[in-house]
Amino acid sequence: MTNVAVIGSGTMGNGIAHVFAQHGFAVALIDINQPALDKALGTIGKNLDRQVAKGSLSEADKLATIGRITTFTSIADGVRKAELVVEAATENVDLKLQIFRDLDQHAPQEAILASNTSSISITKIAAVTKRTDKVIGMHFMNPVPVMKLVEVIRGYATSDPVTARIMEISRQLGKTPTEVNDYPGFVANRILMPMINEAIYSLFEGVAGVEEIDTVMKLGMAHPMGPLQLADFIGLDVCLAILRVLHDGLGNPKYAPCPLLVNMVMAGRLGSKSGEGFYSWTHGTKELVVAERFRK
Repeated sequence: MTNVAVIGSGTMGNGIAHVFAQHGFAVALIDINQPALDKALGTIGKNLDRQVAKGSLSEADKLATIGRITTFTSIADGVRKAELVVEAATENVDLKLQIFRDLDQHAPQEAILASNTSSISITKIAAVTKRTDKVIGMHFMNPVPVMKLVEVIRGYATSDPVTARIMEISRQLGKTPTEVNDYPGFVANRILMPMINEAIYSLFEGVAGVEEIDTVMKLGMAHPMGPLQLADFIGLDVCLAILRVLHDGLGNPKYAPCPLLVNMVMAGRLGSKSGEGFYSWTHGTKELVVAERFRK
């Protein structure tokens, strides 16, 4: 396999394109507008520069990696030669279903169609295609060039050969693939999101402040970052969407999103991408600054 298409050029999409291109794959990076693609190429270039500065990549390899990425604003054009397509669009079920209808129509018949979804059912996505055996989840972790895990999710009809191929490709990328079955939240988010939600409840109910909650988890549980900082990094809207998938799919009240999280998303306080969540992200330093609303 040499030709891969990536749908979506945001944080996850450009990271996935970066990793595939760095490991020798020809990558078609697809988004709806050229400015988004240009921004993605700039991000990939900066991330590659960091690798060069650290000595983990040569300047020649950096240039070769960038040279393997071609951008497209049309799915039909971008996936024409693809042997594998990885969809990394916004975590919106209707959007993903439409993308997979388009992919089924335009990608070669033998192409594997993968989704980077963090919670949406692979079986549901596969059902809108005529190749349910070739649809699979390929859930990368953020930041993609750094994190080693790929959560490989088998839909109800995903075939053994397709699963084995995706496990093999993940290893080619220097990742550690872990096979899981298609249930709400899979494994990563089924465990992570209730922890984040409970941290938000602890803040909401006045058990402790933002810094205190994160300090307990960092120093007491050896987490590299606290759950509230991590929620800001993921995006509070994404956390809310995943919790709703868990709540709807499993019907258990323990997955009900905290009202504070719901209100913050409605108010547009989405974390680092909006400039404010539990922390403020607009002060221009690497210091963690608690958002004014949550300061004592």
